[in-house]
Parts: sequence; C-alpha cells; structure tokens
Amino acid sequence: MAKCAICDKGAHFGNSVSHSHRKTPRMWKSNIKSVRVKTEGGSKKMYVCTSCLKSGRVERA
Repeated sequence: MAKCAICDKGAHFGNSVSHSHRKTPRMWKSNIKSVRVKTEGGSKKMYVCTSCLKSGRVERA
C-alpha cells in the first residue's frame, strides 16, 4: 500500500460494525496520487496525498 512521501499518510484499519453489532475488518484508503514533483535536481515522480497537493506543500512539475 502506498504512503504519502510528504506527510506519511497511509491506510487506516478498523472494524465495520453491523446493526447486530457483528464486527468485520475493514480498511480506509487515503487518496494518494502518483505525481511528478519539482525538486532541486529537476523533477521526480512520487506518491503524494491530495491534501498535501491542495495545501501547496508540493509543487507539480
């Protein structure tokens, strides 16, 4: 599973609870995109979450 290279955000795990209170495992995936990013030496492809893209922590190439 991919993680954000900036904030290290990844998948979250927990239980899905039914009406009868039976628990089954489930996973919440974060919105991570493969993006070409500007770096000092040029551009680099990395995994970045959309909240980091929206806040301006990363500049697209």
